[in-house]
Parts: sequence; C-alpha cells; structure tokens
Amino acid sequence: IITVRERKWQQSLCSSEGEESEEPEEPLPELTDQSELLDEFHLQELATHLPARTQGYPWRLAYSTIVHGTSLKTMYRNLAHLDSPVFGAFASHPFRVSNCCYGTGETFLYSFSPNLKVFRWTGENSYFVRGHRDSLQMGAGGGHFGLWLDSNLCRGSSFQCNTFHNQPLSSKHDFTIQDLEVWTFQLSDG
Repeated sequence: IITVRERKWQQSLCSSEGEESEEPEEPLPELTDQSELLDEFHLQELATHLPARTQGYPWRLAYSTIVHGTSLKTMYRNLAHLDSPVFGAFASHPFRVSNCCYGTGETFLYSFSPNLKVFRWTGENSYFVRGHRDSLQMGAGGGHFGLWLDSNLCRGSSFQCNTFHNQPLSSKHDFTIQDLEVWTFQLSDG
C-alpha cells in the first residue's frame, strides 16, 4: 500500500533538478454532513495522519451533541451498527460498551492546541478504548486516562497516559464539553 504522501515523495524524486514542480494540494476529505467543529484546515491536517485503509472514503457524521443531544447511551446506539473506524481521537473500532479494552495500534489521540499534535500508540500497553455505561475511556496507564468522557457527554478529562505518552489534550485536566462530533468513514453505500 502506498499512501498519498509516499506517492508525492516518489514523484518529487523523479522530477528533474532544474524543473519547478507544482504539486497539487491534496483534496479535502468529502464530508457527507456539515461539521460545526472541523474547518478545512482541521480536515486537511487530520487526513494526513489517518491510516491508508481510510483514505478516499467520505466522512459521515454518526453522532453530534448539537443534533442528537448529550448522551453516551445515544452515541453508543448510533454507532452500534457500524463496522468502520471512528475518530475524534481516532479509534480503529466504533465506540461501544465493553468488558475489556478494544482497538488496535491505529488508534491515536490528537489536539489542535494551537497546531495539530498527534499522539500515536507507544506499544507500552493495549488500553486503546473501553466503553462503560457511565463513561468512555481512551488510553490508560500510570493511573490516568488519555481521554475520559462522562455519560452525559458534558464533562471530560485528559491526562498523560502510557498508551500514547500524550500531553493533556485540554489546557485543564478536567473540562466541560461544549460540543462533540463523532465521524465515521462511509465504506459502502449502506
């Protein structure tokens, strides 16, 4: 599999030295719904960090606090039928209630504060995602979660964790959620 970035790098090696090469900008991901949180800059930045298997697929809004209200239960219900990755932090599997952690090393946390910072799996543990009825957790270890959301999707927290060795994603460890969106990839017409 060759990613778009690798292809551009290969093309740049093939251009002659004196030739000015104008690379076309990578197209923005296609959104099937309007985002209230992501602008063109965010989309372009995030798209370069997503796994190759997700490139080229439209992004579909699966859950939004603005549209669906503030309920973790509703979010789980809206994602129950999905078999494609979700991201906000990027998760390799849809969020769901589970007895144990799930996900793969494709999972990562990110922050736009002020520029995009991506925190990838360290290999130290496999505490990618765990869904409870009263919370959603991403990343763990060292007594903290990389990202934790309450059942009302009103409050959250973020600390450094061993899974991602991330910086806290918010300026304060404990924060109030203003809006939340969960996007998935539309892998088929279903």
